[in-house]
Amino acid sequence: MPDPMKPDPMNSETPRPSYSDAETFRVSAQGHDFTFLPHGADRLEALVDLIGEAETSLALFYYMFADDTAGTRVRDALVAAARRGVKVQLIVDDFGSGAGRAFFDPLVEAGGAFSVFSSRITTRYLVRNHQKFAIADARRVMTGGANVSDHYFNPPPENGWCDLSVIIEGPVVAKFCEWFGLVDAWVESEGARSTSRLRALRDIVKDWDGGEGPVRLLVGGPLVRKGHWAWQLRRDLIGAKRLDTVTAYFSPPRSFRRQFAKVARRGTARMIMAGKSDIGAAIDMARLHYKQLLAAGAKLFEFGPCKLHMKLLVVDDAAYVGSANLDKRSFRINVELMVRIEDAEVAARLRELVDHLESGSEAITPRWYVRHATFLTRLRWRVSYLMALADYRVSRLSAR
Repeated sequence: MPDPMKPDPMNSETPRPSYSDAETFRVSAQGHDFTFLPHGADRLEALVDLIGEAETSLALFYYMFADDTAGTRVRDALVAAARRGVKVQLIVDDFGSGAGRAFFDPLVEAGGAFSVFSSRITTRYLVRNHQKFAIADARRVMTGGANVSDHYFNPPPENGWCDLSVIIEGPVVAKFCEWFGLVDAWVESEGARSTSRLRALRDIVKDWDGGEGPVRLLVGGPLVRKGHWAWQLRRDLIGAKRLDTVTAYFSPPRSFRRQFAKVARRGTARMIMAGKSDIGAAIDMARLHYKQLLAAGAKLFEFGPCKLHMKLLVVDDAAYVGSANLDKRSFRINVELMVRIEDAEVAARLRELVDHLESGSEAITPRWYVRHATFLTRLRWRVSYLMALADYRVSRLSAR
């Protein structure tokens, strides 16, 4: 049976040479400037430039920070910033990050601050802080799905992953600064009992005010419902006529699967899933839900040129960009971050990006489903789903 934590060798083929990442594009809307970065190499240069241009402060949080070529380049840029007098604060998640503490010693020696989220292995260790963002001078922020690793910056032919980041300038950046301060204070409370620390983390998420207006910083966390980014998404889905999603991992709670199907029946729902993934069983879990969505009239696609890691939702004129997948962990367990942008022009430009991804995808039709969904294949899909469900339930118990 497949191990959901191991890469699927069937998804390691050489990417199609005809596909290339979409180009960077900019939109000014709702008092903010947005620079969307679907191109891997552009993401790395933008992050290094963001760090290199900082004059007073840098605050970064990454789920994964690797000690590879890209990781070393970003770390060295942080070291250089600290040496020129910039206040540098970096937090990484202990579970997700591959670089050990020694890798960040040069940053600490240069005067920067380095911390680890959940560095102590307790029953609460399974709650992962899945966010990715970097704030420069309390004025610009870069966020999205991309971590700091070669995978997120290389082109598709070099095993680069399809992802999306955005640089934002505008009032919402102040909310990022406020949020980082809360997370940083929680990380610094490492000595407290794990139960009280987890309760404090839930309270931070539950009490978070993402701001008013069309551009908001929404977050999510362990066992928090009302106020969660998904709470707002549910409200947007009620009565929605058009839905476009790109997600690396698709296995949402049943209530959201029903909402997606309702949108498809009312209007149109286009959903791009992973045809290649860093976790092979994630493809099986998504395919288990295709029958319900196809029956509702949803248009499904599997992206095949390279591994998909993007997290993008567009519901009517509201777009969500950030760290959350459409899976149970992102809905119920992980600490996540999503920027909600309500603007028709932004929604239209992001749908053009989905068009680009669709051009590199295979359509999943009822005929495709009948051909592929044999008894043994469906059994494999079910086993993958049950294994992921077991991980979710254990994590949920640990988060109480």
